[in-house]
Amino acid sequence: MSQTRQAISTDQAPKAIGPYSQAVRVGDTVYLSGQIGFDPRTMEIVSGGVEAETRRVFENIKAVVAAAGGSMAHICKVTIFLADMADFPKVNEIMAQHFSEPYPARSTFAVAALPRGARVEVECVLSLA
Repeated sequence: MSQTRQAISTDQAPKAIGPYSQAVRVGDTVYLSGQIGFDPRTMEIVSGGVEAETRRVFENIKAVVAAAGGSMAHICKVTIFLADMADFPKVNEIMAQHFSEPYPARSTFAVAALPRGARVEVECVLSLA
């Protein structure tokens, strides 16, 4: 039996800047594309450094998760990409403000660069089951 893929979209988060969906639902699992600190109204990176970008990233994630019919509590896996690993403590602190126990699984990677000069990008998987 084949499961259909359903694209998830909301104008409360930035539009995709390439050939991808904000999220895709397959059964009860939703895969969120990486979010950077874009303001969905201006499609520009918010000013204020990694702290402001990270706060915007999680607001964008909340909007896409809500459009999928879930909440932050449904997120079971988070992947964080950082342009500078020195930003990890601040990103970690902000992430902790958006989750409660049991926390989602998480991986964090330092990368050479992120789209549009972003300092942080976060992607998630959530289960609506």
